[in-house]
Amino acid sequence: MRNPVPRIYLFGDEAIVCETPAPATLDVQRRIWAVAALARHWDAVREVVPGMNNLTITFDVLTADTAALTSALEAAWHDADASLPDAAEGREVDIPVHYGGTAGPDLAEVARHTGLAPADVVARHAAGVYTVFFLGFQPGFAYLGGLDAALHTPRRREPRMAVPAGSVGIGGAQTGIYPARAPGGWQLIGRTSLSLFDPARNPPTLLLPGDRVRFVVESLDETVSEERHA
Repeated sequence: MRNPVPRIYLFGDEAIVCETPAPATLDVQRRIWAVAALARHWDAVREVVPGMNNLTITFDVLTADTAALTSALEAAWHDADASLPDAAEGREVDIPVHYGGTAGPDLAEVARHTGLAPADVVARHAAGVYTVFFLGFQPGFAYLGGLDAALHTPRRREPRMAVPAGSVGIGGAQTGIYPARAPGGWQLIGRTSLSLFDPARNPPTLLLPGDRVRFVVESLDETVSEERHA
């Protein structure tokens, strides 16, 4: 397994960041999860926040030994291999999606950019097995690794002011699902009726880091949405 050399640095007075260079890979994310699991048990650590290609640790500045924490983080990164098999053992989650039409107004644009027919875009998107790398942007928003390179499509030049909850989009080399109505610039190719975030649920997020996600085609509407002509 390739073990990239991380950059470890202080972020303000009460946080340390461990950051690796792009690209994001599942091996790197698994190492981040393993280090995060260890760091949660260290003295003076308040919060451990895994991100994509990075891990942030906040600590009690009055009791922490910053140099010792930094050394522990560096050592944990290089010694994390033994923990990797147990790191973020995820579930398999199926996400039913209505592709195209008003549910996926950018499907035609993704097809145009990739040179694929809309049906082929959907087939490739639904054929993938994705891994939740981390949650961010809004509660329950899962950044998924594993998008077919043929589907990589830049974000929209002009973000939408309101993306409907459940929208499935492509942003660059990633795909994801908007848990709630929010502004956003990803290319929308479909929508699911599943609730991605419910504060009354335990846990409140449907998807968690390490989960494996499959998209299931509920329907495909190749009609170009009126929004595309606006």
